Amino acid sequence: MSTKTRLVIFDCDGVLVDSEPLAMRVLLDGLTEVGYAVDEAMAYERFLGRSLAAMQTILREEFGFELPADRLGQMRRRLFDLYRRELRAMPGIVETLDRVTIPYCVASSSLPERIRISLDVTGLLPRFSPHLFSATMVAKGKPAPDLFLHAAERMGVPPDACLVVEDSAPGIEAALRAGMRVFGFLGGSHARRPGYRNRLAALRPDCLFDDLRQLPAMIGQDRATETVAPAGAVDSRR
Repeated sequence: MSTKTRLVIFDCDGVLVDSEPLAMRVLLDGLTEVGYAVDEAMAYERFLGRSLAAMQTILREEFGFELPADRLGQMRRRLFDLYRRELRAMPGIVETLDRVTIPYCVASSSLPERIRISLDVTGLLPRFSPHLFSATMVAKGKPAPDLFLHAAERMGVPPDACLVVEDSAPGIEAALRAGMRVFGFLGGSHARRPGYRNRLAALRPDCLFDDLRQLPAMIGQDRATETVAPAGAVDSRR
């Protein structure tokens, strides 16, 4: 029998805020400026949903490129300036949070400063603070389960009573490895890229959906007995 959901764990980038195209723009521009051009499709596939430390490791171990530390700081400042000008909350998130009746929190691969800025400029920070959890708080970021397990422990909820809302493959993998239910979210601008839906579906999350306003009605669904996906959603287990 499935345990009733007692906590919703939201990823931040690409779930609460429509930030991924902005972050990818800064990343690609920054790499090009130091003489290391990266294909956009590859960047989305390899870097989306991962921490900065994980991205640096991939660049070093797979591509033999070390991004200078001063360049990282410059890119971060550019990103924060861009967020302040252009970042928007994901459509429907405010209405959704108004209707969610159980506790929720944020667990993101981003640095704490980036999480706070993202939520602050979009007006969401008061909804989540102080329940903000970053990959910097654990030994290994997504796709390891550490961050989600840390968030659940801090919130006082067992993993099997948690539901994760994620938009990336590493995030979905991390939630599954943590023993949590996970809904794959496809409402962000980046999710319209070719093959994106299929990549998430291949990981077999509990379902895929593209409108956050569906979430409150979906939270109470029993994974063991569910046979029909919510309106507008795709049950990826079929």
